[in-house]
Amino acid sequence: MRDILLINVAGPDRPGLTVALTETLARHDVRLLDMGQAVIHADLAWGMLVEVPRSANDGPLYKDLLFAAHELGLTLRIRPVSDDDYRNWVARGERARHIITLLGREIHARHIAGVTSVVAAEGLNIDRIQRLSGRPDPDTPTAVRRSAVGLAVSGDVEDIASVRQRLLRLSQALGVDIAIQADDVFRRNRRLVCFDMDSTLIAAEMIDELAAAAGVGEAVQAVTEAAMAGELDFKQSFARRLALLKGLPEAALPEIAARMPLTEGAERLIHTLHSLGFTVAILSGGFRYFAEHLRARLKIDYVYANELKVRDGKLTGEVVPPVVDGERKAELLRQIAERERISLAQTIAVGDGANDLPMLSIAGLGVAFNAKPVVREHAELGISNLGLDGLLYLLGMRDRELAMASMSGRSSGQA
Repeated sequence: MRDILLINVAGPDRPGLTVALTETLARHDVRLLDMGQAVIHADLAWGMLVEVPRSANDGPLYKDLLFAAHELGLTLRIRPVSDDDYRNWVARGERARHIITLLGREIHARHIAGVTSVVAAEGLNIDRIQRLSGRPDPDTPTAVRRSAVGLAVSGDVEDIASVRQRLLRLSQALGVDIAIQADDVFRRNRRLVCFDMDSTLIAAEMIDELAAAAGVGEAVQAVTEAAMAGELDFKQSFARRLALLKGLPEAALPEIAARMPLTEGAERLIHTLHSLGFTVAILSGGFRYFAEHLRARLKIDYVYANELKVRDGKLTGEVVPPVVDGERKAELLRQIAERERISLAQTIAVGDGANDLPMLSIAGLGVAFNAKPVVREHAELGISNLGLDGLLYLLGMRDRELAMASMSGRSSGQA
């Protein structure tokens, strides 16, 4: 026979609290069933679910705990748990688990309220809430802040696509990114990340930069927008835009490459991924010339993009086949994963345009970054309110862990 007790303690945090309380429990031969602890600002919230032998007298245990809590300046609450309640709690541990992540420049109470209202409406239980981003500095300008909060929820989800759409609509209304994903072993064991280049790793469309240099910017831009929105077949629109570049001197390419703007957070993200042992690839419908510049700058492992044809020092308005389109990107992702002996479940694909959808759909995790509406609607997760390094939070990483990884990378000679 047994007595099960839930013990909750709260008060100012300081070293030695846990050892004092657990030593008190140890003297009464209790068995630990569950334990949790959190410190917010400088206050502790600590709880244990314990089993006390029925043969023991609860009176001395209560007395000793009350005395220890008083000495430590803590408040104490002890509540008995029935066998039925305990069995129900054990059964809930078998339910499906998901992680909901909020990303934004700032996280407000209304954001948490909105998400938790969806959680409650779906009949899910919130098991844990944790801040992933570092402690906010009040002097940091809002425009460069990073805020991330993760909620671990449990419960059966009948239609995850429906929940994802509800959260997407809420995300658009609140101006923060809200992502839900299964909390499984693959979430913590990704190994390959494949990026689109234009408007993903770099904050530009290089075909538009080439068009501006060739004096055909407006004509190319019109076709680009239609293609990225999914209104035109990629290969046809690509050929149409390329033809407009015919005659551009090859000598213009180095100057254009030199001013390629990296997307916010791209350098931090790639450096961190490398320091953690990830393989990184560029799979781009853009141009290899510029992708190779990124390879050198960011130490990218694989680069696949379209090779511009040049004749007599000028662009011909064509590329060397095969064209890297959406289907080719998905095929390349599979090939790299096989070469690296990585399962598709361990892969991540990140992109912004309609031609990224095939690789987003087959990757273990597909992320739409600053994406067009058609892409955001179909991608598993999305980032629109932070830089590219917001991906690290979607992988469950915290700023203090990322700082340690960065230091480790520098000490091992990684750039």
